[in-house]
Amino acid sequence: MKSLRLLAVASGGGHWIELLRLRPAFDGANFHYVTVRDEYRSDVPGACFSVVCDATQWDRLKLVWQALQILWIVVRVRPDVVISTGAAPGYFAVRIGRLLGARTIWVDSLANVEELSTAGRMAGKHADLWLTQWPELAHEGGPEYAGKVI
Repeated sequence: MKSLRLLAVASGGGHWIELLRLRPAFDGANFHYVTVRDEYRSDVPGACFSVVCDATQWDRLKLVWQALQILWIVVRVRPDVVISTGAAPGYFAVRIGRLLGARTIWVDSLANVEELSTAGRMAGKHADLWLTQWPELAHEGGPEYAGKVI
């Protein structure tokens, strides 16, 4: 898996922690991490690392800027696989990565117990593999359940 270029994208907090817990599944891959906080760089010493602006659905201008930042990273990295645990930066990475030929994986956050996240509902339809961490949320035409990250 050494030659596999993997773009791992998550916003902050729990999304980032869950993403880091997926690393063993891709042991040996060439990781490039993308998140919204530079202080997370110390969590992945020696790995390629990019920071994008933090944006929410309530700040459309920042979302556009974040999408452009993700586009630039995806074009530059040319990942074989894009994986995300959410939220907005992961959505953009999955959509853009898929358009540019990468395989894509969306893992909806463990925090979404009763319903899928907004980003998950949007991105999941475009992911090659769409996963939920709650068996109750898995359904035909929707995400699959394969266990929990945490």
